[in-house]
Amino acid sequence: MPHSLHVQVFCPDRTGLVAGLTGTLFDLGANLGDTRFSVLGQGAEFSAVVTVADDVTADQVQAALAGTPEAREAEITVTAYDAWTKPDDGSAVTHHVYVSGGDRPGLVTRLAEVFGDFDANIMTLNAYPVPREAGQYVIRFAVAIPPGRTDACLATVSNTAQALGLNYRVEAP
Repeated sequence: MPHSLHVQVFCPDRTGLVAGLTGTLFDLGANLGDTRFSVLGQGAEFSAVVTVADDVTADQVQAALAGTPEAREAEITVTAYDAWTKPDDGSAVTHHVYVSGGDRPGLVTRLAEVFGDFDANIMTLNAYPVPREAGQYVIRFAVAIPPGRTDACLATVSNTAQALGLNYRVEAP
């Protein structure tokens, strides 16, 4: 019976890192579920829920990843993950929201509070300064907005962004 593991890798960023990590997981017969990768300054973070055959242990996965050349100097954690389920309760992403403009403290907090006010679940969040554009910042949210609250939620996010002098764009997946 297959089981799920949570894989976390943090190491210096380098070309080929995602290919090396996912290739190693593929060679172990792992199937990727929710997976995230991000460059954080000079480092990189990879996180995934993987499904593996019953005879593949967390220690085996960790050892294989540690042997991946692109993952040298990595901090690797592999643990059992029993919270893995496919959303069937309407908690799938309903909208992608993009906000950009001048950076200032509290931007992410204020926008996250708006989503919370409408019981919208932030499924993913990426926020980063724009290279070569000093003082500019981009925030990308993937959110699950409950039925019946979408118009009011998105209007409030738009108004909040506008009040903060930010650009706003939304897409339905």
